[in-house]
Amino acid sequence: MARKTKEDTQQTYEALLNAAELVFCEKGVANTTLNDVACAAGMTRGAIYWHFKDKKELFHALCDRAFLPIEILLNEITSNTIDDPIAALRQLNLHFIAQVTANTRQTKVFDIIFHRCEKTAEMQSFIQERESRNECMDKIGDIFRAAVAKGELPLDTNIPIAVQINHAFLIGLVHEWLIDPTAYDLAAHAETMIDAVLFGLINRPPRK
Repeated sequence: MARKTKEDTQQTYEALLNAAELVFCEKGVANTTLNDVACAAGMTRGAIYWHFKDKKELFHALCDRAFLPIEILLNEITSNTIDDPIAALRQLNLHFIAQVTANTRQTKVFDIIFHRCEKTAEMQSFIQERESRNECMDKIGDIFRAAVAKGELPLDTNIPIAVQINHAFLIGLVHEWLIDPTAYDLAAHAETMIDAVLFGLINRPPRK
């Protein structure tokens, strides 16, 4: 019986996240209330407050679910010796683009994050507090440090700036593509675009 209760709880949790995706897409994050999400899920306010204390926590959970596949791969890469750091970074970048383009649910969530999350004080504090983002940036820095150790990048490479270049490229690319996904086939051109940026990082890396 306990097992069934645990499964039911998880199903309710997932149903609330699914409902949040729909409502956030329709109304935007700032204009959505927890009651809106509960109604969309066909549940009571008590059900949503059992899982989430406020909207920020709900949005946090939605982001965590979207980024989980990327964070799993990043953890796998950095938990072992990295034989070819640049190839590992390329794999990670391609995986990120694939998550955004190949799964309609993931596409929807990233559209919410980039275009339907108004820059309110509440959401700004969420962005600043999100520890997993900082952890991911640190681990990507580890990949660049491994590239330096392997001789793929010079010893005086400015690692924090290299991380920011890679991050800004990916975020900017996805942000712009989501404005009009019909403008071009991002999935088809991802390898070429990523390789162009990595070529620049290898041949003209930022220096200290």
